[in-house]
Amino acid sequence: MSAPISNVRPAPDSVLVDIVDYVLDFPIDSTLALDTARNCLIDTLGCGLEALTYPACTKLMGPIVPGTIVPNGAKVPGTSFQLDPVQAAFNIGAMIRWLDFNDTWLAAEWGHPSDNLGGILATADWLSRSAIAAGKQPLTMKDVLIGMIKAHEIQGCIALENSFNKVGLDHVLLVKLASTAVVGQMIGLTRDELINAVSQAFVDGHALRTYRHAPNTGSRKSWAAGDATSRAVRLALIAKTGEMGYPSVLTAKTWGFYDVLFKGNAFKFQRPYGSYVMENVLFKISFPAEFHAQTAVEAAMTLHAQLQSAGKRVEDIKKITIRTHEAAIRIIDKKGPLNNPADRDHCIQYMIAVPLIHGRLTAADYEDSIAQDTRIDVLRAKMECVEDAQFTKDYHDPEKRSIANALTIEFNDGSTFDEVVVEYPIGHKRRREDGIPLLVEKFKTNLARRFPVKQQLAILDVSLDQARLEAMPVNEYVDLYVI
Repeated sequence: MSAPISNVRPAPDSVLVDIVDYVLDFPIDSTLALDTARNCLIDTLGCGLEALTYPACTKLMGPIVPGTIVPNGAKVPGTSFQLDPVQAAFNIGAMIRWLDFNDTWLAAEWGHPSDNLGGILATADWLSRSAIAAGKQPLTMKDVLIGMIKAHEIQGCIALENSFNKVGLDHVLLVKLASTAVVGQMIGLTRDELINAVSQAFVDGHALRTYRHAPNTGSRKSWAAGDATSRAVRLALIAKTGEMGYPSVLTAKTWGFYDVLFKGNAFKFQRPYGSYVMENVLFKISFPAEFHAQTAVEAAMTLHAQLQSAGKRVEDIKKITIRTHEAAIRIIDKKGPLNNPADRDHCIQYMIAVPLIHGRLTAADYEDSIAQDTRIDVLRAKMECVEDAQFTKDYHDPEKRSIANALTIEFNDGSTFDEVVVEYPIGHKRRREDGIPLLVEKFKTNLARRFPVKQQLAILDVSLDQARLEAMPVNEYVDLYVI
């Protein structure tokens, strides 16, 4: 017989310790990271404001029990709701992810680090209102920006070398993990309590990717991150009570995360935690499209203009070749019927067809009213994805981090357009100079969807001023967004 498993409680797994020590002790002094975090903040909130124009999203907003108002609770931007921090985190997290328009991180695992803002902003707002009620000082927006930087870093650095999608788990696992660590620090957990909280995030149940893939693609992918970041707030609050943790949650033989859910493999790390992820994050600026298709949509917009100038129609097209990278083929190369907006915004063929036909791609273009245009499916059937090994290599290269796509159109008469190649989307770090002004315009457009002019200007006045924003109490900033 084998020896029984030792019941001696081990020291915490190093992965837990490294996360906690980073959150508690690492100083954020990168001007680039803080400036990028401010742009990330306004872009993320703007995405949420746009989502509030969709009933499918707003039906999930508000308290669990209708009519509940929480004294000193967190307010939900763009609404009149004031909720407990767990439910506020769900509301904020769901609205900012709903339209697949907030930031992106692409590596071995994909994800959207600004999803963590749900838990971070809700907790910071609740803590600030509670502090003021007790005659104490509120948190400032710099605390929120630092929390964002650290959540981005935790989620993004783990994602660099570790693929959860390959074992069927959804990337919102990393949102829950990062949010738990950052929110735990915000509510004042001790080092031991924070290790306990982070261990709870790993031992928790984890979302499957079922809702992201055919034949089950559906709208849960739009609220899954809200669910994850709100769960993080709950776990942090549980740890605050002194609830125990599970120190070898990752490495325990048979029963640990690695053996149960990661095929026995330990996490690999490319770099220590710092501020790299926020500094290099990808913004979705021009198109609400799954990020692996962003450059394909840019290329399709160029080809639409060429079709117009050449006097050709989409009906004249015989074949479209999409030269792309492996991740795009795995996630968004999709044939057959598309059943809902969530299905369509994860289909590279759909995201190319719409701009070829209309010269645009907006969130509304995923709705049934546009999708019923038969020309879209006719064009989709003419498209073929082909992996380019160099594109795949450059996608993983930490010095490049490209998301390249190239489109070639062949016509019925045998003629072709020259291939259009786009390696880096407008939201890439290499295109910040071009991208940030457009990001600000996107924010202005989203503010105008929800607020009168005077309120828009008040929000813009502080949001575009780094020093003023950092110094502003969290509750005062959130109050600017109240309906």
